Amino acid sequence: MTKNRNAFYAQSGGVTSVINASASGVIEAVRENKDTFGKLYAGLNGIIGALQEELVDTSKESASAIAALKHTPGGAFGSCRYKMKNYEDSPAEYNRLIDVFKAHNIGYFFYNGGGDSADTCLKVSQISEKLGYPIQAIHIPKTIDNDLPLTDCSPGFGSVAKYIATSTKEASLDTQSMCATSTKVFILEVMGRHAGWIAAAGGLAAEKVGDPPHIILFPEIAFSREAFISKVEETITAKGYCVIVASEGVQYSDGAHISGSLNKDAFGHQQLGGVAPTLASMIKQSTGYKYHWALADYLQRSARHIASKTDVDQAYAVGRRAVELAIQGKSSVMVSIERDTGNNYSWSLGEVPLDKVANMEKKMPRSFITKDGFGITKKARTYLEPLIVGEDHPPYKHGLPDYVTLKNIMVPKKINSPFER
Repeated sequence: MTKNRNAFYAQSGGVTSVINASASGVIEAVRENKDTFGKLYAGLNGIIGALQEELVDTSKESASAIAALKHTPGGAFGSCRYKMKNYEDSPAEYNRLIDVFKAHNIGYFFYNGGGDSADTCLKVSQISEKLGYPIQAIHIPKTIDNDLPLTDCSPGFGSVAKYIATSTKEASLDTQSMCATSTKVFILEVMGRHAGWIAAAGGLAAEKVGDPPHIILFPEIAFSREAFISKVEETITAKGYCVIVASEGVQYSDGAHISGSLNKDAFGHQQLGGVAPTLASMIKQSTGYKYHWALADYLQRSARHIASKTDVDQAYAVGRRAVELAIQGKSSVMVSIERDTGNNYSWSLGEVPLDKVANMEKKMPRSFITKDGFGITKKARTYLEPLIVGEDHPPYKHGLPDYVTLKNIMVPKKINSPFER
C-alpha cells in the first residue's frame, strides 16, 4: 500500500453512548501517523456517505473537539441502516464506491458497527480484490446487543448494561414503596432481538437471592404464558410486588415473537417493540394487579451520563487498534476484545477474520440462565459485572452534560454524477 493515502471512517447501525469514543481513537491515531496516512474522511451517515460522495474532512476539527467525542453520545457523523447487496446483484453500487475511493485517494476503510456492518466491511474487502483497487478494510466492533462472535464483549454493551441495572434497581425501590396500596407489577422492556444480554444485565440489580428483578425474560428461553403468570403470582404472594425485565425479542416455542410488527428495517429484520404492554395486558387479564411499564428504547443506548468506564476505555482502544492493524498491512479483520485469565478482570485486544464474524450472532449461553429460565446464574454475573465497572462522567455545564457538536465540513465533490439508491 502506498504511503499517505487517505482513510475513510464511518459509523453504522444503531449508535451507542460510546461509539464516538471509537471515532476519537481512530482520528487521533491517524493524526499521530502522518508518515502513513493522508487525511481521514468520515462518511456522512455511514456507507451512504461514501456512495453519495458526502465526506467530512476531519482535519478541520480541533484536537479538543476530537477528544471531546470520548464523552459525547450519538453518532458524530451520522449512522445508517443500509444493506449492501452482493456484487453480482448490484455491481453499479460497488463500482460507484471504488470510483469515490479513487477520486479521493482513499486506501483505508474503517467501518464501525455490528454484525451487519461487519458484512459490509467484508464485502468492501472482497470487491477491492475483484475490482483491482487496493484498500484495507478493517471492522471496528460496536453493538449494544453484545452479540458479535469471537470477541469477549462489544463496545456499547457495558454502558447499556450499567444503565439497565441501575434503572432496574431504582424502579424496584419505587415499586416496592407503593405496592401495599398501588402498583404491584413493574415491567421494563429492553432491546435485544435474538440475544438476551441486555435483559440479563438487569439481573445485576439484585444484591442477594430474592431481590428484584424477580423475572427476566430472554429470547433464548421459549415464553410460556402459564409459567409466567404463575411466577408473577408466586412472587407477589411472597414479596408483595414483582419487577420484570423483558427483552424485546421474547418469543414462543414456535419462534413467533410475543409482540412485533410486519414491518422490517433496512437490514431485513422484523421491527420489534410492545413486549411490555403485551405482558402487562396478560397480567391484568389473569390477575387484575395494577401495573406500570416502561420502554427503555433509545434512552438505554444514549445514556452517556452513566456510561461504564470499562466500556469507554474499550471503545476508544478498539478505534486506535484498528489504525494500528492498518499500519501493519492487515485487512478483512475485526478488532476483538479478549478477557485475560486470572481472578481480577483485565482485557487485551486481538483480531479475528471478518468472514467468521459477518452476519453471525452470539447468544446467551444456557449456563448463564437459571434452570427455571427467569434469572441469571452466578456464572453470568461473573461475566457481566466487570463490564459495568467504573464511572466516566462527562463534563457538565449549567447542570447538563456538555457534549460536543462537530463542524462536519464537507470535502468538495469530484464526481459529477449523483448516486441513485
